[in-house]
Amino acid sequence: MTTGQRSGSPIPLVGVEEEFLVVDAERGEVVPEAATVVDRARPALGTRVGGEITKLQVETRTDPCRSLDDLNVQLTEGRVAIQTAARSAGLRVIASGSPVLGRCVPPPMTEGPRQDRGTATFRGLHDELAICAVHVHVEQPDRDRAVLIGNHLRQHLPVLLALTANSPYWSERDTGYASWRTVTWGRWPVAGPPPYLTSAQQYDDHVDTLLDAGALVDHGTIFWDLRLSTKHPTLEVRVADVPVTATESAALAALVRALVVVAGEAVDRGDEGPQLAPELMRLAYWRAARDGMGGHGVDVVAGRLLPAPALAERLVERARPALDEAGDRERVETWLKWLATGGDGATRQRAAEALRGRLSDVVDAIATQTAPDVPEREESTAE
Repeated sequence: MTTGQRSGSPIPLVGVEEEFLVVDAERGEVVPEAATVVDRARPALGTRVGGEITKLQVETRTDPCRSLDDLNVQLTEGRVAIQTAARSAGLRVIASGSPVLGRCVPPPMTEGPRQDRGTATFRGLHDELAICAVHVHVEQPDRDRAVLIGNHLRQHLPVLLALTANSPYWSERDTGYASWRTVTWGRWPVAGPPPYLTSAQQYDDHVDTLLDAGALVDHGTIFWDLRLSTKHPTLEVRVADVPVTATESAALAALVRALVVVAGEAVDRGDEGPQLAPELMRLAYWRAARDGMGGHGVDVVAGRLLPAPALAERLVERARPALDEAGDRERVETWLKWLATGGDGATRQRAAEALRGRLSDVVDAIATQTAPDVPEREESTAE
């Protein structure tokens, strides 16, 4: 997300970064051809496309948007551009939180001194970095206020994770989890929810401690699921698997922005947010990663188990005033209804395999939904 000027509207700007995997068009296996896709997509997207930490991944970015219709257009444009670029090279891109087919452990890393420092620091953790998320940036130039808003958002992170769970496969097998990306990512010393903090200074002090302890390569490697952006005046929510469709990413962005607005109003009333039991947060993350929207989740404030759809509906109700103000409620409610009938991304991936028992069908289904407006070069005839 590139920085935009605040126009005086109470509705913050929002931007999104999406990560994708590059696969061979015929075999469906992940391949280290991200640079090829980026180079071919750059004439269409410019700085809105780039590489990632591994050669298996491509990232697209939107500009800051006030309107979610505009955001959805940019998300769709990005997906169409990289899928078209991939197709021109005998490749495809897929919006999945984890690889379905192909060798991904260890992944081929992008070269550079920063990556080398990361490998020296994190060692074997780099072996399972072929995972893809979506990052939502919400305009929040007051860093102290952003930290306090983060205290309110922490309780919602497991529900946002369940809504977007889209990584059931790893090493060509079903893990039994809806979001294996979350399980993989949770091993890092700087992943998961941030601690409860009361000021930007305390936030910065925590980061300095992590740097001194050797748990970070630099300030950009704070991988908390909720963080102050190091590049933009934004609060960045990073908990979600990349959704299968652009429509889902836009709906997620609408919901996250509304939650930020509602939390900001609470902060302005003097509410610094709930202090949550760490063991309940860990439990809620695990349950959301395992079950997605197809099971139960943990209410981390009350400490009780509830159906995941009920937690999601309650979250939307909390955000409703801000959704109404921005004109986004129908978009988010339609998304929830669609998840109730079609299932989360993990459920849809498994449904594609169940038809014929072939993981190649999963890749085909994801690739088609990633950018529906890009025609397939030819139908797969592999038996």
